[in-house]
Amino acid sequence: MKKYLLYCILTACSSSLTAQQLTSQEVQLVKQVEANYAEMVNLLKESVNINSGTFNQAGVKAVGDLYAKALEKLGFTIEWIQMPASMKRAGHLVATRKGKKGKKILLLGHLDTVFEPDMPSNPFTILNDSTITGQGINDMKGGDVIMIAAVKAMHELNLLQDATITIYMTGDEENAGEPRSISRADFIERAKQHDIVLAFEGASGLNSVATARRGSSGWELIVEGKQAHSSGVFTGAGNGAIYEAARIVNSFRETLSKEPYLSFNPGIFIGGSEVTANFDQQRGEASGKTNIISPKTYVNGDLRFLTEAQKMQARNTMQKIVSAHLPGTKASITFQDGIPSMAPTKGNEALAELLSKTSEDMGLGKVVPGNPGSRGAGDISYVAAYADCLDGLGAAGKGAHAPGETLNSKLFPILMKRATVFIYRLTQMTH
Repeated sequence: MKKYLLYCILTACSSSLTAQQLTSQEVQLVKQVEANYAEMVNLLKESVNINSGTFNQAGVKAVGDLYAKALEKLGFTIEWIQMPASMKRAGHLVATRKGKKGKKILLLGHLDTVFEPDMPSNPFTILNDSTITGQGINDMKGGDVIMIAAVKAMHELNLLQDATITIYMTGDEENAGEPRSISRADFIERAKQHDIVLAFEGASGLNSVATARRGSSGWELIVEGKQAHSSGVFTGAGNGAIYEAARIVNSFRETLSKEPYLSFNPGIFIGGSEVTANFDQQRGEASGKTNIISPKTYVNGDLRFLTEAQKMQARNTMQKIVSAHLPGTKASITFQDGIPSMAPTKGNEALAELLSKTSEDMGLGKVVPGNPGSRGAGDISYVAAYADCLDGLGAAGKGAHAPGETLNSKLFPILMKRATVFIYRLTQMTH
């Protein structure tokens, strides 16, 4: 049965595209992807079966070495960007080819997954003729293999000769090393040297692509009140820290919760007579009594936003709410920057239109920008201010970051072929 299912998966690659309006070279590219498909599925299997949880530095490096070996055969110059030992991250894989024509393109992926070695294993397994499961198969080793498949087909047809393409696979996308000014420094500098960045995080089917992604940041709220007997609450003893913190957080919700693409979530809320909090470790402890008014409360949360302007406006509103504190209390809020947003731009929208034209020419229908609120922050956001960007060009599937993560093996070859033609078209553009 498994051999039959594998046969179905591999033969599906050659039977999915009709009504094509492609050039002769593009038709040859599609055929080359089909010819290489079995090899690419084997590469996917091999990489999925290597545990590469972010903190498994040896595993991340092993996946990087596997991909590097494949890319070196295609004429790419390979580099491994080391991180300081204190950061406890494996580093990043960079593969480059430099030419003199067309757009300068950076293809973005990541080597790590959320699944560490001490978690239950989930090897590459064919479930049926449309579904394969495996750790990181959708997020995002499937996308990594699509990138490799695209440049492989182009190389074998001598279509990479004049192209400038950098493939950048970070080793810690799921949990970026701190400080990020170091862990993302090389990536940002290289991206600035390119016209276009295409990221291969999971696709939302055939007909949607990400032209924008929300950014993420953090906030910490500290509220203090007068410790006293509970019988004096609301009167001479004031409202206490817990009531004031609750008022503030609820006011955030009442004031800002209806703004599109803005979200803010209190993840830790700790109050009592004795309180300690370590937000770096996302933990804290509290003790108290029902007849004691709480003197201190800590709240730690995130703030997600579509543009920098939206982030700053939300922060200003939150600060005003905190400043209007109840009698007998005082409060302060601080904000921490995290991952910037990938704001929607005309350049991103133009790229989406080019992808849609490619899709229609291949008989696959239109592609439209997806809802930015449906995606979290990602590595592409660090460089979105410096180049035109698209994300969501990778493999389709379900259950990312969860046991039993899957890849849609019927869509996988179609997305692979479309990405190949799209990248090729971009390399032919002169302005």
